[in-house]
Parts: sequence; structure tokens; C-alpha cells
Amino acid sequence: MLVKIYGSAVYGIDSTLITIEVNVSRGAKFILVGLPDSAIKESKERIHVALYNQGFRWPGFKVVVNMSPADLRKEGSAYDLPIAIGVLVGSKQLIAKYLPRYVIMGELSLDGTILPIKGVLPMAVQARKDGFKGLLVPAQNAKEAAIVNGLDVYGMSTIEEVCDFFRNPNELEPVTIDTRSLFKSEQRFIMNDFSDVKGQQTVKRALEIAAAGGHNIVLIGPPGAGKTMLAKRFPSILPPLSLGEALETTKIHSVAGKMKGSTSLIAHRPFRAPHHTISDVALVGGGSSPHPGEISLAHNGVLFLDELPEYKRSVLEVLRQPLEDRVISISRSKYCVEFPASFTLVASMNPCPCGYFNHPAKPCVCAPGVVQKYLNRISGPLLDRIDLHVEVTPVNFDQLTTKSTSVSSEEIRQRVMKAREKQENRFSKKNIHCNAQMNSVDLKKHGLIDEQAMKILKLAMEQLDLSARAYDRILKVSRTIADLASCERIQSIHVAEAIHFRSLDRQTWSVPL
Repeated sequence: MLVKIYGSAVYGIDSTLITIEVNVSRGAKFILVGLPDSAIKESKERIHVALYNQGFRWPGFKVVVNMSPADLRKEGSAYDLPIAIGVLVGSKQLIAKYLPRYVIMGELSLDGTILPIKGVLPMAVQARKDGFKGLLVPAQNAKEAAIVNGLDVYGMSTIEEVCDFFRNPNELEPVTIDTRSLFKSEQRFIMNDFSDVKGQQTVKRALEIAAAGGHNIVLIGPPGAGKTMLAKRFPSILPPLSLGEALETTKIHSVAGKMKGSTSLIAHRPFRAPHHTISDVALVGGGSSPHPGEISLAHNGVLFLDELPEYKRSVLEVLRQPLEDRVISISRSKYCVEFPASFTLVASMNPCPCGYFNHPAKPCVCAPGVVQKYLNRISGPLLDRIDLHVEVTPVNFDQLTTKSTSVSSEEIRQRVMKAREKQENRFSKKNIHCNAQMNSVDLKKHGLIDEQAMKILKLAMEQLDLSARAYDRILKVSRTIADLASCERIQSIHVAEAIHFRSLDRQTWSVPL
């Protein structure tokens, strides 16, 4: 008897419908075809024992399983459940009249329980797109899939529950979630607040500009000055995620297997902080079957690189293309996948190996030329793509012990949101959400500056020997500063402040004071 069951395969962050054909006929072999990987080839033993422990039997006939389309490689153990159901229906141990209406996915344990899998959200999106009535997934993944409206999602714990569902499909209620209510409730949380930070007004201002325009920023200063503390508070001043951004972010984390059982929707901007020993593949994504890397997991959020010069040169250089294009393409011999990578880069670094170059109180013990060699670990092209270079100085005792409260994250966030609202209105007809995403055409149209500001910018270009990319970056930051000041036209004060936050472009920066 021939049976067709429908499953799903994830490639990149999208899913593809897989038809699993199970034929039970005379003979005594188990044949699995359709480019399965080792995990799928081993499924016979898992399915055999799981069916036995659930009170079923393995048919004493020839079982042929074909996974179509046959030219796409199938990977993972999530096909255990659809193959098992196909064997039961093919051997007439189960009558499933409505089987073609559902997509079924799940990994089997030896006792017949169904284990959670990765990439359920894109599977649910594709199932709805293909016109299926419902989706049967492990119980732990049901809430994640249920955020897709217009699709009946059922969470299953054992093979027996799946069989009971097909015997009496109307007895089990689908998992339902009010996506908008869930999104609003998930956004309520307490985060690290800027009011806890004493002093550092210049750095807070730079972070506000970075948040308002989506600009990349690097903090440079001695150990203990507060670089990491400030960076970890940066997400608290970013605008909240929209529902569309939340769904897109959740999709990426679902494919990467980063979703926790209690979480079905990511409602906060991601904050990823990989260690400096990370490999370039782990950062950008890839592998034999490409999976999202840290830059994609930081999509719509923040990628924090602490101690930037300690990262391997090859790792830092792979950041250059996604910082420009906000997408990463990974090619293999038979297919190419794209992962979104629209993130804000926040980096921190010491000014030298000992950490005390230009420190107001402690002397630098580095040998001559070591400071410049240390800074040269970060290439010029990468620094060009970082909009704001900010010096972080140590906080003195009086500032540290003051009882007066600093401005809160919520106050800064409100100013950031007003600036972002101006940008959304400005780029409403384009797929641009902030000033950092402007191309040269947009910059020419919206980066209008007065004559005095142009003179200042020309002087900076000549004195600092800036590149054309740095020129564009300064204009973009100036546009953001003008938005924060509610000015339609960029003025000289805005350009001067933007140039001030390009400290690593100064040729005399590495010369001691």
C-alpha cells in the first residue's frame, strides 16, 4: 500500500515542502531514498523500537520510503514521526482519512515520545502558504508554531496521541495564541538602565546618536572605565521591535535552535556578545548545511564585540560585507542561502595592550610603536564602516559617589523614538528604517548641509585624510544629530559633533598627550 505524508525541510530561514512516500509491499527490506543524511538513515531503528514500545508492530514486509524532491538533501531526525505514521498507515494499523491535510514533523525517542525540533516557525509559515489545514509538531514546539494565524497547530507528545488524533480529529483542540497580546505582554520587562551609570555624559550622548540612527559604534578606553557596562545598557534605549521585526527575528532563532521552551515569540531586540575566540564560520554562519551565525542572530538587534583587537583578523574582516549590505550570502555547490544581518555593531577596546595609554593617572608601560601596532589589528576598511569612535575616560571619585541620579534609559529612548519616527516618515516609500541604511542617492537628497557646515567638513576631510566612505558616514551621523535636534537641515554644529566622534581617524591619536 502506498501512502503520502507531508513534511518540511528548512533551507536558510525558509522552508520547503517535502513529500514522504511510504510503500509497504511483499518482501523483507527497508529502503530509504531521496538524499537522506545519516540521521535519517538511522531512523529505522528508532522507529522500530518506538512503535514496539507504543504497542504497534513493525510490518513484516518490504518498506520503501522516498523523500521528494529527490534532488534536495534532507537532514536531521525530524522526519522520524512522518515516516512512522506512513509505516502504520501503509501496514493498515492506522486509518488516517485526513492525512493529506496536515504537515507532520517530529523526532522520536525509543519509548515513543516525540522530541522537540528546530525551525518550526518557518515550517508553519510554509504550511499555511501551501494551503494545508494544520500542522502536527512536538508539544514543546506547538506555541512557537501557533503564532502563525490561519493554521491549526497541534502539539503531540507520543505516537499514540497522533494516532488518536487521526482516529478522532475533532476531539483535540488546536493550540491558539493571540499573537498581538503575547507580543505586548512579552515586551514588559526590566532591563539594565542608564540611570545606574555615573558620569560618562559624552559616551551616553554618542550611544543615543547611535541608537537614533542605527549607527555602528566603538568605545575605546582603559580597563574599568565602563565600556562593557555602557554597551550592555545600549539595548535599553533602542526603539521596541515591531511585530513584523519580532516574527522575522523569531524565525532566525527558531532555525538556529535558540528558542526556549517557554518562549514562542522574541519581543526584545537581540543582544549577542560572542567571545573573541569565535571562528569566522560561527560569526557569519555556514557549515555543510548552512545555519545562521552570530551576525544573523543579532538581526534587528545588537552585536557586541568586547576587546575588538583580540578577535582574529580573519573574523573581523568577514564583517565588512554584512555591515554594508545588511545580508550575508552563503553559497554551496547546489544552492545558495541568504541570512539577514541588519544589526548595530557595538565594539569596545583598550587603547593599547596594557590598557593605560593616555590615561590621566596611570602610566602606559608599552614599548614605543606597540600602541600603533595594537591599533593596526583593526583594519582601516573596517574602521571606515564604524560611524562613531568614542573615547571613554575613567570616572573620578566625586562623580562615582554622587547621589544625584542620571538620566534614565526611558528618557533617552523617547528621544530616540522621536528621531526614528522622523526617519520612518522620511523613508516611508523605501525599505529603509534608519539613517544608517541610506544609500548615496538618499544621502544626496536628505543630507543637505549649509555653507558653514560644508567648510568644516571639507577642512576635516583634508586634515584627517578621510575616505569617501568616511565622508558618507559623517553625513549620516550629522543627519541623525539634526533629527535629534528636530532640524530639517544639517547645520555646522551637527557636522562638528559628528567629526568629534571620529577619534580613530585622527593621525595624532596614538601620540601620547
